[in-house]
Amino acid sequence: MLLSDGELLRLIALHNQDALSELYRRYCNLVYSLAFHTLQNADWAEEVTQDVFIKIWTQPDRWNPTGGKFSSWLLTVTRYTAIDRLRKEQHHSSREVQLPESIPCEIEDGFLGDELGKDFRMLMDQLPTNQAQVIQLAFFRGMTHKQMASALDLPIGTVKTRLRLGLSKLKHSVTESFRLKIN
Repeated sequence: MLLSDGELLRLIALHNQDALSELYRRYCNLVYSLAFHTLQNADWAEEVTQDVFIKIWTQPDRWNPTGGKFSSWLLTVTRYTAIDRLRKEQHHSSREVQLPESIPCEIEDGFLGDELGKDFRMLMDQLPTNQAQVIQLAFFRGMTHKQMASALDLPIGTVKTRLRLGLSKLKHSVTESFRLKIN
């Protein structure tokens, strides 16, 4: 019988290692994919994946089922853990953030799961490239407004405007998409 995520977390709270193994099996690819997408470094992504599951092992009661799906919460924990790691590495290297020649506005396969990932890619593709680019840098690379402005050689106000407009368009698109799926 397949146990729910909540049931697995209850078992993890009792220090059941098999429950942690099952949760890891279900979500390790999702966690690693987001961590790698954020960090662009396989070793760091593996460490973040391990850190996320250690957090679950030590604090299984952190997820509140009334607050949303476990996978959404897990992605949030992963995102913040990866951003913390990225900032730590940037601080230690004392170098400016180096961006690739072009910043792809695509979400890797497996990220967010198949259907949700496809929907998110489609919504990001509908945004103007400059807005999608700053959303990618902010949410998947953990860059601050100042870092984005420096890396893109733009005024900070332009970066903030692009981010605000892009997020507003995403919110509208998600709302419309949800409304269409309900009807």
